[in-house]
Amino acid sequence: MAEYFVHESSYIDEGVKIGKGTKIWYFCHIQSNAQIGEDCSFGQNVNVANDVIIGDGCRVQNNVSIYQGVELESQVFCGPSMVFTNDLTPRASYPKGSENYQKTILRQGASIGANATIVCGHEVGAWAMVAAGAVVTKNVPAYALVAGVPARQIGWVCQCGEILQSDLRCKVCGKEYESQKKGIVLKDK
Repeated sequence: MAEYFVHESSYIDEGVKIGKGTKIWYFCHIQSNAQIGEDCSFGQNVNVANDVIIGDGCRVQNNVSIYQGVELESQVFCGPSMVFTNDLTPRASYPKGSENYQKTILRQGASIGANATIVCGHEVGAWAMVAAGAVVTKNVPAYALVAGVPARQIGWVCQCGEILQSDLRCKVCGKEYESQKKGIVLKDK
């Protein structure tokens, strides 16, 4: 008996690895050689392309396609109908093939809001949060909160998801952060 759940309406191709406790719901397609970690959840109508790597504890909401060239580290959240790309200059008449896809990586704990777009070739840092409807066209630092078209940083967020105040202390969970050259880091206690 499988240690994960796949709804009968979904398709799992050859060579796919699925971790213990993962749930794949209605009308999903997991393509060949994809690797999915433990305790993940995939909502309705999710497509995971060939060779995609997804870490443990990820939550992928309805209507998301994770294309070849995209990697999700652990505890990544992909909101409903958010979009990944993997080709900066697509043409139907001139396909480039997967060897020319741009790599996109979402680091541990990153969250992407509903209907946001992540343009390929960029990194979304650990615990960063991309607002609903934003279009990411450059790298997003760890713990950054970005919004708009194109996405611009409008603040910092805690690992728990709370927006940090100017003192970089979370009023909900009490975690404290400190500024460094390229952003913020969790303070050692």
